[in-house]
Amino acid sequence: MDLQNIAVQMVMEKLGGADEGVVGTALGSLLGDSGSDLNVGGLVEKFAGGSLGGALASWLGDGDNDVVSTSQITDALGAGKVAEFASNLGVGEDEAASALSSVLPQLIDKSSSGGDLLGNVAGLASKLFN
Repeated sequence: MDLQNIAVQMVMEKLGGADEGVVGTALGSLLGDSGSDLNVGGLVEKFAGGSLGGALASWLGDGDNDVVSTSQITDALGAGKVAEFASNLGVGEDEAASALSSVLPQLIDKSSSGGDLLGNVAGLASKLFN
């Protein structure tokens, strides 16, 4: 299972009843390179350059993860991007931001070990769902 599929499953779990294809397209548009595969490295760079640097360090590290608010996620990703993501999923912006504030820290946490993003996500699925 690749990172895109793992993220899709996590968002679907948070939103309930969402269509897998729609969620995948919406995530690709929000977090991908040219609307395709997820770019966790680019997401990390975006968060590191903004107000989420401290929280990001906790997600990349091996300890507990700092909680991030929906407004912090919206500020970091851009209100327009979150609104587009919500629209693509047919949910409200608050619901979409809430799902993202839960899923993105987990995704970054499980994509890293000791602060380094994993180049190979083969073992990622087992880490996410244990």
